[in-house]
Amino acid sequence: MIVRHHATEAATSSAAYSECESYRYSLARTWEANAPRLLYIMLNPSKATEAVNDPTIERCERRARALGFGGFTACNLFAWRETDPQALRRAAEPVGPENDAALLEAAGQSQTILCAWGVHGVHLGRAADVGRSLREAGHTLHHLGLTRHGHPRHPLYVSYATRPELWLAA
Repeated sequence: MIVRHHATEAATSSAAYSECESYRYSLARTWEANAPRLLYIMLNPSKATEAVNDPTIERCERRARALGFGGFTACNLFAWRETDPQALRRAAEPVGPENDAALLEAAGQSQTILCAWGVHGVHLGRAADVGRSLREAGHTLHHLGLTRHGHPRHPLYVSYATRPELWLAA
């Protein structure tokens, strides 16, 4: 695994990638090290890096700051780096060999876990598997609203006024 770091006056960042860099296992931003951390679990990583935000990561950071967290980590059901959900479905191995371990590690370092993968998490039964794994490890899950089919909404499309809610069933 490759871990890269970046620092500015406002925050420190890190990202963990596979050796081939086709997978990103985690992306973290910290601006207050002693404050609680938020873990977002979304569908799959796009093009954000340890040094550059994409629109989703920018919105995740703004939300985490507004909620009073000192940092956040973004992990995903699938670690395959792709911008198109349909291309993700065509990927031979979209999960990534170290993704489950990265999810559990990030969950263990976070005070709040916010599920936010949207409707495409049903691919390969991944949402159910990850939700079950986290709950069996003793973690409590939250969401920012559910779709009509019960999938946790993606943070890019949810108002900042929406607060995380406890997710009792996956």
